[in-house]
Amino acid sequence: MTPEQSDLGKPVSYHDQYDPSLLFPIERSLGREPIGIAAPLPFFGVDIWNAYELSWLTPRGKPQLAVLTVMVPADSPNIVESKSFKLYLGSFAQTRLDSADTLRDTIRHDLSALCGAPVQVRLTLPAAFGTLVMEELEGIDIDRLDLDTDIYTPDASLLSAQFDQAPVEQTLVSNLLKSNCPVTGQPDWGSVQIHYAGPQIDEAGLLRYIVSYRMHTGFHEQCVERIFTDIARVCKPVKLAVYARYTRRGGLDINPFRTNFNMPMPDNARTARQ
Repeated sequence: MTPEQSDLGKPVSYHDQYDPSLLFPIERSLGREPIGIAAPLPFFGVDIWNAYELSWLTPRGKPQLAVLTVMVPADSPNIVESKSFKLYLGSFAQTRLDSADTLRDTIRHDLSALCGAPVQVRLTLPAAFGTLVMEELEGIDIDRLDLDTDIYTPDASLLSAQFDQAPVEQTLVSNLLKSNCPVTGQPDWGSVQIHYAGPQIDEAGLLRYIVSYRMHTGFHEQCVERIFTDIARVCKPVKLAVYARYTRRGGLDINPFRTNFNMPMPDNARTARQ
């Protein structure tokens, strides 16, 4: 199936009893093949999902709630479409469960089966809400640059690097990432952090390149992988990591991370806009 053949982006009825059939897979290959990503993958990483609207009932009918974090490996064959995930999580609202552990294990089982790879699931219960961290992405803010641009579809020709000078290692950050959902057409707003080692990337060109996604339609994961691929191909860094934090929609935020070298995984700290 493709998204166009499904009920995605169309009026739907909301289920309040557990229904795993609501989940809808999207093959990663659909976004990778057009930009030349094939096996073996040029990166590894994870997609970090946070869900803020999760609730269920105890066996005695008392509502419970938690913040859900899901980590989907980048080499899984499928991703889950975000609206279907929202509907799936909503189906627990009137479902009676023995414990939070039962809920966690159920979600982990269903998502692992859908994505075709083991998925990590964590629940943060209200007593631990105070441990959730909020901080901004660290790095050199390239949004400070005052520049002109009128290109709003992805254009890798905007990228360049200084191959005739000494290599550098640095982290660049922009809050001006925007793309559009290919299912609903709604805007997806994000921040992106790019860490690299190699020829110094031209900051103005990189900022124009990030802005060029403004009218692009693509899933969060596909946009990050395209950014990674274009920078790797044009700027030829020895090390490269791309991490995006997208603002939440439907109570969900999606945060893809891709890297070609060993480094600590992101700590999943929420940005102010999330």
